[in-house]
Amino acid sequence: MSGIRKNRIAKSVAAATAAAVLFVGAVPAFADEDAVYRTVEEIQESGSIRIGVFSDKSPFGYVDEYGEYQGYDVYFARRIGEDLGVDIEYVSTEAANRIEYLQTGKVDIILANFTVTPERAEEVDFALPYMNVALGVVSPEDAVIESLDEIGEDQQVIVISGTTAETYLEKNNPEIRLQKYDAYAEAKTALENGNADAWANDNTEVIAFAIENEGFVVGIPSLGSADTIAPAVTKGNESLLNWLNEEIKALGEEAFFHQDYEETLLSTYGEDYEDTLVVEGGVIGGEEAETEA
Repeated sequence: MSGIRKNRIAKSVAAATAAAVLFVGAVPAFADEDAVYRTVEEIQESGSIRIGVFSDKSPFGYVDEYGEYQGYDVYFARRIGEDLGVDIEYVSTEAANRIEYLQTGKVDIILANFTVTPERAEEVDFALPYMNVALGVVSPEDAVIESLDEIGEDQQVIVISGTTAETYLEKNNPEIRLQKYDAYAEAKTALENGNADAWANDNTEVIAFAIENEGFVVGIPSLGSADTIAPAVTKGNESLLNWLNEEIKALGEEAFFHQDYEETLLSTYGEDYEDTLVVEGGVIGGEEAETEA
């Protein structure tokens, strides 16, 4: 074989090897070929973790004017990356695809105001909670809705697809006409433009909306049962689930989530809501919350 021929073959092999390396780097590598999740060890070996967060839900998860992710959930995500010793790859998610992103391995953790429900716990594993939440309803101040019974046949209520508000209303008030949106920004615009009569969502979200938008009032501050928000991982990923639970307990000892609130939510909700909304160390009412494993 000529020297020229050998040189061409060597270059081809080098190019193929480089392509293979790039390909492996772009696709999650799993020790168990049947698993769609990565263990803590695999995440640390890769040097980065993929965390699903909202990009348009201020003050919990949003992209600021500099293109940086900010908010209550993002503040927590940064600490997770720091304590794991890895970089963070934020994956913009919407409410309707949170479960899908975990089940397909697109993300390792979801931190996107994910309310814990029995139905969701059948499809993903929830770690200990870090926030309390209930449903609420916001409406224009000149036509405040203070009870679902006040909603007439010709009126519509906005909900975000894939949220507990959608599930609750479809189950308990099927007669109410729902106007569904995938993105929070679209829902906010629709309410501001008068395209619907009210918006049902997490009470934290509707309270923030009413504070930031003159002319709107939270007529129903609490609807249904009180729930919690927690990180979620792919079903069966006990390695990452156990790490998260221990992390949340340890962070509770330094009042981390109160600090998170004060850095990211205080300007929106004030001091009065801090102890109501924050769950520290996974403890609710003096007892550690149960997790799904």
